[in-house]
Amino acid sequence: MFSSDVYSSRRRVLLERMAGMMPSENKGIAIFVGNADAPQNYRGNDYKFRQDSSFLYYWAIDEPYFAAILDLDQGCDCLYGNDVDIEDIIWMGPQPSVASKGALIGCPQTAPLAEFEKAVREAVAKGRPVHFLPPARHYNTAKIAELTGICPVAVRKVAPIAADGGRHASEELVKAVVSMRLIKEQCEIDEIDKACEIGYEMHTAARNGCKPGVLEQEIVGQMEGVTLSKGWGVSFTTILSQNGETLHNHSHHQIITPGRLLVVDAGAESNTHYASDFTRTYPCAGKFTSKQRDIYEIVESCNELAFNLTRPGITYREVHLATVRHMLESLSALGFVKGNIDDMVECGISGLFMPHGLGHNMGMDVHDMEDFGEDYVGYDPGQTRSPLLGLGNLRMARMLRPGHVVTDEPGIYFIPALIEQWKREGTDKGFVNYAKLEDYYTFGGIRLEDDVLVTEDGARRLGSRRLPIKSSDIEDLMA
Repeated sequence: MFSSDVYSSRRRVLLERMAGMMPSENKGIAIFVGNADAPQNYRGNDYKFRQDSSFLYYWAIDEPYFAAILDLDQGCDCLYGNDVDIEDIIWMGPQPSVASKGALIGCPQTAPLAEFEKAVREAVAKGRPVHFLPPARHYNTAKIAELTGICPVAVRKVAPIAADGGRHASEELVKAVVSMRLIKEQCEIDEIDKACEIGYEMHTAARNGCKPGVLEQEIVGQMEGVTLSKGWGVSFTTILSQNGETLHNHSHHQIITPGRLLVVDAGAESNTHYASDFTRTYPCAGKFTSKQRDIYEIVESCNELAFNLTRPGITYREVHLATVRHMLESLSALGFVKGNIDDMVECGISGLFMPHGLGHNMGMDVHDMEDFGEDYVGYDPGQTRSPLLGLGNLRMARMLRPGHVVTDEPGIYFIPALIEQWKREGTDKGFVNYAKLEDYYTFGGIRLEDDVLVTEDGARRLGSRRLPIKSSDIEDLMA
């Protein structure tokens, strides 16, 4: 938890921004529903608790069954939760009061949770707009639907409340929250740096564990043990696989086999719930083959190019396009594609080799705020998503500003099913050398990812140490 003035200042700024979006006298209330415990299989045997990120951002309370209201007309706020009773004390021990927790975040007004439900119902009955963010969890969806009378499907729909009074999540609130959470404060950057330090250690464990005969699951266990001993745990489900052509491969059943490549895409979450997200690709025998090195060094050069281009005043869409252009030039030199490079970029030929975007926003969520909708988070007004494979999957296209935290994660993958589909349907428009690709159907994939902070005059990689990335350094360390 940061100091109380961090949270009171955030809530004050949110009130001001919402006031600017809701010029009417009846602005209404903004409600925040914290997460609840979620049973794994029976009540009392719960999944590890993780608080809603926006609730943490404004209210900081990292416990289940809390809620809060910002009154946009009165300019005041209230934290709602229940003090423990004797039965709670038997199982949990004595706990600080809700009032004392409110004092820690600069919120002197607190009340029992039942008062939250009463306040929301009264606002609805009086015709006051009720602003809320689209919830990710079932409990939050059901609770908001119950209190507002809105059907659960509409609770997750985002639209302007100012236009129709609101029977859905509030676009005004989404835009206000995104505008604040996208640009990181120094205290947040410090926490992301800490998460990156844990990420460095977990990826070092992966590289050291990548040896022939080892079960992939064993490496995952060693990595995730690091995150639990140093922080909250993993920031997302670990991707570790010798089938790197499957972009989000969460199966860890294979034995490390010489001649294959191991893609490790994993991140840590600090105890304050800020994320890291790194990817490295390792030769399972400790040495790259000549084919592997050729592709690896293209991806490594793309990673470096993207970092060097990242700075205020350029869109991340432009960085993506420049990166895939370089990728196609390099693949052309090896004979994978042929023809005019500009035409290939225009036609989206890079999507065959890199079906994902260059990177995404990162912060309290590893894909920061994407529960609100990618386009609200990753696209400026006037930007539209491309229909092309690859560019169309770009999660962050915005004009870069100091304080943005983004990932830089180019990759090259040889996906047999996708190659065959393009060949069958003529999607490549004659640019692709399919005869060359036939020898790469068992290659897998390579992805290399760093976490990057946009600064006043450029960018820096987050964390005090960069994971080794040069092919020669990887081989030396694995030796």
